[in-house]
Amino acid sequence: MAKSMALNSAAGLAGMLKAGHKHMEGVDGATLRNIEAAKGLATIVRSSLGPNGMNKLVINHLEKIIVTSDCATIVKELEIQHPAAKMLELAAEMQEQECGDATNLTVSFAGELLKLCEDLLRMGLHTSEIVMGYKKAYEFLEKTLPSLVVENMEDTRNEAELIRICSPVLAAKQYGYENILAPLVAKACMQTMRKSGRASVTTDSVRIAKIIGGNISQSECIAGMVIMRGTEGSIQHAKGKVAVFACGVEASATEAKGTVLMKNADDLMSYNKSEEKKMDEIIKSIADAGTKILISGGTVSEMAMHFIERYGMMCIKITSKWDLRRICSATNSSALVRLGPPTPDEMGFCESVDVREFGVRKLCVFSQNPDAGQGCTVSTIILRASTSSVLNDLERAVDDGVNCISTLCQNGGLLPGGGATEIELSQRIKAYGDSCPGLEQYAIRSFAKALEFVPRTLAENSGQEPTDILAALQAAHANGKSNVGVDIEGGGNGTKEIGPDCLDLFAAKDSAFRLAIDATLTVLRVDQIIMSKPAGGGKQ
Repeated sequence: MAKSMALNSAAGLAGMLKAGHKHMEGVDGATLRNIEAAKGLATIVRSSLGPNGMNKLVINHLEKIIVTSDCATIVKELEIQHPAAKMLELAAEMQEQECGDATNLTVSFAGELLKLCEDLLRMGLHTSEIVMGYKKAYEFLEKTLPSLVVENMEDTRNEAELIRICSPVLAAKQYGYENILAPLVAKACMQTMRKSGRASVTTDSVRIAKIIGGNISQSECIAGMVIMRGTEGSIQHAKGKVAVFACGVEASATEAKGTVLMKNADDLMSYNKSEEKKMDEIIKSIADAGTKILISGGTVSEMAMHFIERYGMMCIKITSKWDLRRICSATNSSALVRLGPPTPDEMGFCESVDVREFGVRKLCVFSQNPDAGQGCTVSTIILRASTSSVLNDLERAVDDGVNCISTLCQNGGLLPGGGATEIELSQRIKAYGDSCPGLEQYAIRSFAKALEFVPRTLAENSGQEPTDILAALQAAHANGKSNVGVDIEGGGNGTKEIGPDCLDLFAAKDSAFRLAIDATLTVLRVDQIIMSKPAGGGKQ
């Protein structure tokens, strides 16, 4: 203790901190380093923006190959170490949790803001002036964004409308396949919606089953649950009451070891018969309760399987406790931890349980009638593709589509897509900056300029000339055409009037802007970086 209290004041900070620490401060030492790291991350993901965005091939520490254009997956698998870039990763992660979409907008916009900060700092502006200017610009954006809403969707139970809204989201990840995937996503969400009250979709209620082989056009949606294995016995079709056991269907073992003394062959025969008789009684009592489908969360012994077949019940083994919970939800049953006859309240019901073959794989399909009673609480989309990389990317796109509909049920506001919203905001914020006195106006103009990255990137990724398209967009918006955006197919002068088939969610865009500015201001406010010596002697 006495040694640690003996501070050598002449040694400065090095005398106060542990040996091996690193310390950086000032604009050049800390701020610009942080900006450089954030710019690097934004540059990586920016080229994946939009329907023509490029894929990234990432090999993680487990040598798993990921090929995707999904920003949330890219930043997650990169294993970022720099603390400033890590803040952008956390912003993208939060956007993925809240809205499931617009993660690329979050990271790229934050990177663009920080890139323009570098120019402002070199001009001589202080960090506090930039922060103040960005805050004012964002407050103006928050007031302006609701006025750009072109449609407010009230009827979220209209399947055709859901297909129209989620198609642009799916096209941003799987351009060309949105006409196949959008009906599947909309149908799956419609099946799990409540029949009365306000419509809502829980993302966990739409499951995805991936099967290698075939092509994407063979994908389908099933009202119910799909188990990625066949049945245990010979019965391949059943309908009726369902009993779910979280335990195994086998003779219970004693807690302590015991010794059984058998003096002759009759003792051995009677011992085995008593076990058979007990198992027969248990299975018969389950069958007498009206059970047609028996689901086990553990092992099913050969003796138990013999009696299950004798009493004409279908037996399915599910090893995943998460799938067991979903089956309980899909069939409205309760998982029992004891092996015995279930009560009527503990049993569920399923319209049809079939074993179906997809390619070379057998699946157990629990189908429910979505129009009966409380409807269907779980819906499954079966995806088909030739490789696992394509399947995983399709799964990410479908997840984004489901999240889009879930967000739409909470907030039905829709904004023009194709960069139209961003270029209109840029024009208005630029005019607002010109009317502001003080040095903050330079930061406000930079904020407006940063918004132009969306139409510019869309033009670049679709192989067009971004300067010409930006000039055409600015001219159109100056003439009051606030819905003109980038035409990614390159028609005319590269711009077009955005119609009802290319709209973005207000909630997703608003959340993306908020998280991006929060991450940007957090990075800008850092003026010192102090890192302790990493734990572990072998690491450098």
